[in-house]
Amino acid sequence: MQINEEIRDKEVRVIDTDGSQLGIMSARDAQKAAYAKDLDLVKIAPQAVPPVCRIMDYGKYRFEQAKREKEAKKNQKVIDIKEVRLSISIDTNDFNTKVNHAKEFLKDGDKVKVTLKFRGREMARPEMGSVIMNRFAEACAEYGNVDKEPKIEGRSMTMMITAKPAK
Repeated sequence: MQINEEIRDKEVRVIDTDGSQLGIMSARDAQKAAYAKDLDLVKIAPQAVPPVCRIMDYGKYRFEQAKREKEAKKNQKVIDIKEVRLSISIDTNDFNTKVNHAKEFLKDGDKVKVTLKFRGREMARPEMGSVIMNRFAEACAEYGNVDKEPKIEGRSMTMMITAKPAK
């Protein structure tokens, strides 16, 4: 935002501190009016013809704006992406442990990226990977929905599971 001497326009539309319009005047006269009130002249709409300037306390305005941004940031929920890695030759108990980890992540509201790595000759049997991925998705169906279906990328198969909204 341009303030005080940074405003180089010949004519500006001026708005007073209480929101009333003072009309169109030269930038120099508007600046004098702001200085008379011990405040700043701030250009708030540079694209308008003529540009709109407001007489305000710029320091107070910046402080309130920062406060609003901080409050908005506080209300945001950051969603992390957690990864669970599987293999084709995974045993039942290992599979159940991975499912339990994924369920915990989904309960916390995070997304889960499930990755299955193919090693050696396992690339010849990608349907086995699909079976494991589908079994994993069914096991996590209570806590999350499959966002991105299993897809082979190079030597790995990936799938995204998003947490179901909290009730």
